[in-house]
Order: sequence, then C-alpha cells, then structure tokens
Amino acid sequence: MNDPRDPVADLRRIAFLLERTLESSYRVKAFRTAAAALAALPTDDVRLLAETGGLRGVKGIGERTAGVVEQSVAGEVPEYLASLEATASGPLAELDPAGEELRAALRGDLHLHSDWSDGGSPIEEMARTAAELGHEYAALTDHSPRLTVARGLTPARLRRQLEVVASVGAELAPFRLLTGIEVDILADGGLDQEPSLLEQLDVVVASVHSELRMPADAMTRRMLAAIANPHTDVLGHCTGRYVIYRQFLGGRFGGQTRSGKARPESQFDAERVFAACAESGVAVEINSRPERLDPPLRLIRIAVEAGCLFSIDTDAHAPGQLDWQPLGCARAAACGVPPERVVNSWPVEELLAWTGRARGAARRGAAG
Repeated sequence: MNDPRDPVADLRRIAFLLERTLESSYRVKAFRTAAAALAALPTDDVRLLAETGGLRGVKGIGERTAGVVEQSVAGEVPEYLASLEATASGPLAELDPAGEELRAALRGDLHLHSDWSDGGSPIEEMARTAAELGHEYAALTDHSPRLTVARGLTPARLRRQLEVVASVGAELAPFRLLTGIEVDILADGGLDQEPSLLEQLDVVVASVHSELRMPADAMTRRMLAAIANPHTDVLGHCTGRYVIYRQFLGGRFGGQTRSGKARPESQFDAERVFAACAESGVAVEINSRPERLDPPLRLIRIAVEAGCLFSIDTDAHAPGQLDWQPLGCARAAACGVPPERVVNSWPVEELLAWTGRARGAARRGAAG
C-alpha cells in the first residue's frame, strides 16, 4: 500500500490550479472549503473517515472533494489533480531571456486582494501562497470605501485589517506581508481614504475605477492630481481596459477558453501622465491579469521612454492568480523595461525606503 498523501495539500493544489486558469470562484470554493474543514481535524480522524466512507458527513466536504481525499489518503495522486497538472500547470507565457531575467529579479507583488474586499480567500491564505511561490514580500491592497461593489474598506475596517496583517505577517516571517490599499482615484483626483491612514501604509496603489469614459483632458487632470498626491506609490491599471480573455489564453490549457466583455481604454494624455510619474517617482503598474493586459504595449513604451519606475503585479483576487507575474514580465520585456527600474525587484528595505512619505529628491533619484 502506498504511503498516504497530504489531502489538505492536494485540495489546495487543485484550487490553486483552477484559480490560475481563471475558473469560476464557485468551482474553486468547494476545494478551499474542504481543505479548511480537513485542516481542522486530527490526521487520524481524516484517515478513518476516508477509509470508512464517512467524509461526506463532514460539513464543507461534498462528493467530489471526498473522492479526492479518499484517493489522497490511499496514497494515490487524485485523478482530478493529475488531470489539472497535465492541463493547467504549464507556463502561462513564453519568456525570452529578457523576460526570464525580469521574472528571476522579482522579489514580491504589490497588488493583491483578500476576502476583506472582493478577493475570494482569507488574508492568511493569500500570504501563505505568496510565500510558497518564493516571494520575499507581498502587499495586501484591498479596495477603498467608495468601491462598494467590491466591499471597499471603511477607515474602521482598514484599521482592523492592519492588526490582522501584523498577526499573519508575524506567523510567516521571514516573509513580509506589507500593509497597503488599492485606493480609488476620485473624479477630482483625490484619494478615497483618510490621509492619516494612507500615511501609515507601506504601499498605496491608486487606480481609477469609476467614470472611465470621462473626456481625455478631464481624465488627464484627474490622474495628474493623484500622481502629485504624496501618498501615491503606484499608478494601477492606468487605462482601466478589459481585453477578451479568449484572445490571450485560448487553447493554452487543454483547449479551455473563456470569453469576456471587452472594455475600451480610458483616454488621457499618456506623455503628460508618465512624465509626471517619472518626476514624482510614482511607479507605473504593469498589471498581469490576463483579461486586463494594462497598460497596452504602446503605453509601456512611452513610460519607458519617460524614465518611469514600474511595478509588475498580479492584481490577484485568489491564491492561484499570484502565479500570473510571468504574463506581466513577458510584456515588460517586450517593451524594454530595465529590471533595475522595477520596484518589486528591490529588497524590501529599499522598497520601503522608496515608499516612505518623504518624497521629493529621494523618489526622483530612484526614478532616474
């Protein structure tokens, strides 16, 4: 008889691979829920339940997840996991040497979400997965209050979250879980959170999520005001666009495809916006989400020419999506982004010195 496998690890791996390929959160939830239910039970109890057919009586475990656990406890690679490993674990992007250099240089991810806003997993699961992927650090950047559709964090909820981040970070040391936010850029260019709270955070990603179709001159003024705000560290997914997922990943995983509604780019004066980013030392995000691919390549090239810093982030809303950085690296390399200008390739102390609230010459020096 084969030695038993770790059924919790197998369930988590299945969920990870499903998330990595943008499967529905409903499908993924069953596996993460079952993993959490098993993790709360003694190992001997799990083995006994698997061997006697009692798993289906455990809250959070259904027919399919029970089958996975039974095969795992028997020492077999679960059939569903083996199928996913064959179809969904391959490279997401073909990286040339420059792309490989960028990917190897990355130390962390500065844009990810938890179930405190519109992510699908707890803070600990997101942080633990980032550490397992080899990150030295990651910044938790849940949404700000006005994005109610994404359960944006009120000041009171954000303050509570900071306590949780500190606790989770202590458990995962030496991995560093950084405090952060993806703060909405309001119509007038203001930032949607109390300045005193923004002051406390390690990383502030500022993004436009509303009134995406405003005229180009107004959008330009809006973005310039946010970039000039001393709390802004990263300009997130600057055009707000959605591309069609099928065009990018179609057929890559055993013929699986997804289609989605495209959304055009917001219009703004890219030369002025990126010149302001370079002047203020604000990083331009290269968003790795396959349905965003934001900024477009032509805008990344303008930002490179302007002398901007960059942050290659996943904007992950689930643990498996934390593995999307190669998509951003491929696009960054295609546009000649220098690795030394990618802020999340820097050691954490250098990164935190850059995001420090004392801006001016120090930040402009980093951009240069």
